[in-house]
Amino acid sequence: MYSLRGHHLLCLLGYEGMGYSKEYADNMTFLHQSLRKHPEQDISIVEGPDDLCAHFPPNVPHHCTDTNVAQRDRAILEKLDLRVGTTLPWSDILRRISSHIHSTQLPAICSTCPWLSYGTCQRGLQRVNQGEEPLIEL
Repeated sequence: MYSLRGHHLLCLLGYEGMGYSKEYADNMTFLHQSLRKHPEQDISIVEGPDDLCAHFPPNVPHHCTDTNVAQRDRAILEKLDLRVGTTLPWSDILRRISSHIHSTQLPAICSTCPWLSYGTCQRGLQRVNQGEEPLIEL
């Protein structure tokens, strides 16, 4: 089982191999590909730092406890009708994302995210909205 916070549910959709450090990207690649191959893998929804935050580089300002990030988590979980402490398969999360969040909503939901301008999350969310493979092969 993996522990993920709200905004990382969307980040994983658009992940294309970039990250804050090699260790962070390697960990995210591992989790991303694991979920791609095993969509029935259980995800525990957590508040605050999760399995991705655990590999955030120590020499970069740590934003995992930032209030903007926490607000983004809450907004996404609210849209998905999910609560902290819930455990469900990744495939169920994908179904919720597909039916509750459209790619055109991403700029408003994630306006404070430094990765928004890359367009990766929006492309990932568009794939989900169109019923395509949600996680690309890396």
